[in-house]
Amino acid sequence: MDWIPYANMALSALVLLVLALLLARRGDDGTARLLDSLERLERRLRDEMAAGREEQTQAARGLREEVAVTLKGLSELQKGTLDAFGAQMARLTRTLEQRLEAFSRQIGEMTKVNEQRQEALRATVEQRLTKLQEDNSARLEQMRQTVDEKLQGTLEKRLGESFKLVSERLELVHKGLGEMQSLANGVGDLKKVLTNVKTRGTWGEVQLGNLLEQVLTSEQYAANGICKEGSAERVDYVVRLPGKGEGEGEVLLPIDAKFPQEDYERLRDAADRADVDGIEMASKALELRVRSFAKDIRTKYINPPRTTDFAILFLPTEGLYAEVLRRPGLTEQLQQDYRVNVCGPTTLGALLNSLQMGFKTLAIQKQSSAVWEILGAVKTEFGKYGEVLDKVQKKLTEASDSITHISVRKRAIDRKLRSVAELPAGTAQTLLELGGPDEE
Repeated sequence: MDWIPYANMALSALVLLVLALLLARRGDDGTARLLDSLERLERRLRDEMAAGREEQTQAARGLREEVAVTLKGLSELQKGTLDAFGAQMARLTRTLEQRLEAFSRQIGEMTKVNEQRQEALRATVEQRLTKLQEDNSARLEQMRQTVDEKLQGTLEKRLGESFKLVSERLELVHKGLGEMQSLANGVGDLKKVLTNVKTRGTWGEVQLGNLLEQVLTSEQYAANGICKEGSAERVDYVVRLPGKGEGEGEVLLPIDAKFPQEDYERLRDAADRADVDGIEMASKALELRVRSFAKDIRTKYINPPRTTDFAILFLPTEGLYAEVLRRPGLTEQLQQDYRVNVCGPTTLGALLNSLQMGFKTLAIQKQSSAVWEILGAVKTEFGKYGEVLDKVQKKLTEASDSITHISVRKRAIDRKLRSVAELPAGTAQTLLELGGPDEE
């Protein structure tokens, strides 16, 4: 190790330094001895360092010589190895060149063979592709024609159905638009009727007329009926009731339509606001208005025996009719005091149906005697018809017997004439002086 001498020297110097410090504390005599010791140690250290440098120089020289020898041997060995490797590479190169040349020849031969095979394969593939294309073209053309025919038929059918459907829908839309226009006009007219005080009664009259038209025939009722002779007052509609006897005239049932919209609207508004006081006030006002209607009807239209001893006050909405019924005892008082019955659309329809059944029953009763006479005449004629049928049957029986007798005589004559030879048709006609088949 080259560093060991230097380490020893450093350690010795450190020891000397420590000793010098110790001697400095003891006194001058110790310092002198210490200085001598240090000089001796210094000389010794110099000698050792010189000897160490000499040894190092010799060791380095020996190491250089050894390294030089080793490098020389290694260089010679490497040179020999490189020469051998170069020779081996040369042999390998020649071998590779030979093999590459052989491989190139094989590749060339294989390339020619592959080219020939590829040419044959290409020709075969081209032929098959050409044939396949021709087959595909023919099939595609056939498929195209089939598809075109089917598509054309389907398209024409679908288009026809679509146009028909569109036409029907357009017709329905046009019809719906017309109905909507009519409905809009009707709503506008209804709004005018409901907002115009003068025409509200007209709306009630229209609804009343529709009910009468649906249930009764045109001969069983009349509009703007006159209940009192010489009076200008006309009731909206009258129902013509038959008299009790054959000679008595008809009796009229007055029906008048009223629609107190303002009172009814105030009542509905108060109900929507949940105003109890307002509801009571509006109900009382509605009751007073209905009472005034009943009084007018009694005064103007009830006229027995030309009319019935009662009349009908028609309210055109079920809601209004329900509000009138809700007033305690109102309808009973109207019947007792004014001889007026209050009806809504449903109750009036039921009443008219009852009247219609009465009309039918009365008509059946009146026509029962005539029907009985007709049935008697039919019975008499049917008896005569039976006698005629008996005579016809007798004549048919006689004719059948005559035909049967003639058939028997004919068969007997045929048996007698079997041995006689037949003549030609023309000769027979000439001999018997008979006309031809075409003569009259």
